[in-house]
Formats: sequence, C-alpha cells, structure tokens
Amino acid sequence: MSIQKLVGKKAIVTGGTRGIGRAIARMLLEEGAEVAICGRSEAGTTRAVSELRGETGGCIYGAACDVSCPEAIQKFFAFVDDKLGSLDILVNNAGVGRFGSVADLEAGEWHRTLDTNLNSVFHFCHLAIPRFRARGGGFVVNISSLAARNAFAGGAAYNASKFGLNGFSEALMLDHRHEGIRVCVVMPGSVSTEFSGAAGLASWKIQPQDVAEVVRMVLTMPERTMVSLVEMRPSRPAK
Repeated sequence: MSIQKLVGKKAIVTGGTRGIGRAIARMLLEEGAEVAICGRSEAGTTRAVSELRGETGGCIYGAACDVSCPEAIQKFFAFVDDKLGSLDILVNNAGVGRFGSVADLEAGEWHRTLDTNLNSVFHFCHLAIPRFRARGGGFVVNISSLAARNAFAGGAAYNASKFGLNGFSEALMLDHRHEGIRVCVVMPGSVSTEFSGAAGLASWKIQPQDVAEVVRMVLTMPERTMVSLVEMRPSRPAK
C-alpha cells in the first residue's frame, strides 16, 4: 500500500499560533513538512514560530495576517511564495466566535464572523489552487465544527459561517477532485482551547493534539482515497 508521506511537503496553517492550528503546525513539522503559519498579531506569530522551531527543529515561517481582508491574504501568499516556493497543503483553521441573538448581534460582528470563518477560506483556496495545479495536486483541510450541523441559540453568525463552510468544502471537492486536489472537513465538538476563554479549558474535552492526529491520518491516506468529512466528539462529555 502506497502511503503519502509528509516529508518535504509545503503547508500553510491559518490561525497557527495557538490551539488547534498550533497543534496541526507542530504535527506537520514533526512529520518533516515545511510550514508557514499566520496569526492575528506580528508579536504572537513571531513568538509561535520561534517556539515551534525550538520544539521541533523544523522549517517554519510566519507572518501576521488579517484573514478577513482579501488584500492581506494576497500579501501573505507572496510571503509564502518567497519562503516555501510552492504549496501542497492548506489548512484553513483561523476562526472567531461572535455570539448573540439575531436581535442583539451587531452587523459588524456578523460580517466579521462570516469574513473570518467563511470568506477567508474562499480567498485562501482561490489562491492555493493555481499553486496546487503547478504541483500536480494538493490537499485542503478545513477545520469546521459540529456547529455546522447543530444550530444553537445565540449562534446565528457562527452557525451560518460553519454551515456555509461545509457546503463550500463539498462544492470545492466536486469542482477540483479530478485535478488531484483532495478536500476534507474536520468537525470537532468541544475542544479544550482558549477560543471560549478560561471556561473552554477542560480535561474531558477534545484536545488540540487530538484534532492534529486526525489531520495527520487524513493527509497520509493512500492517494486513491479521500476522507472528505470527519466528526469528532468527546468520548465522555461532562454531564
């Protein structure tokens, strides 16, 4: 059985400075890939790059990028072209959560959520596809959420962004699967990260490295196989 190895692969991880994104970036470095990450702040991104390089000895670069801004994404790709030279893997992980009823949610919060969680994925994929074509194929992993199937009160913006992400990802796969471009959506439930503040950290929850292990599995499947969707849940959620 021919397994696709990650040594020498060139990868982007958005939101790679902490939480799930950082765990995925570390996994890729441990597997021998070259990685470019982006984060919200220059200082935070620089610190994460230094720490991940020290922890893994891997080849990693990073730059601040406001993924809600198409112009900033284009600038980040210019950075990636300079540092990596090509692209094999794109992990769209960056996300925000703005919560409130439709009546209370401000229009700016709505647009910020959709621009970050959904529209940015289009822009990253749109720019990645020509680079994948130049390599004869590529892999997109979109980090979604169980909130993409299960709406909840106060989640109008977040639910809409994740429902949309799943639909976009399926269409992306159908559009480009015959070009050797594989697409997977990973839908974690409760993950122990700072995304929800201190209350979001708990030992019973899925850990960021658990999500990274799923991404590793997906990326190393035989090339004839594509895992297109994975749902993840805590084994024993809090009662």
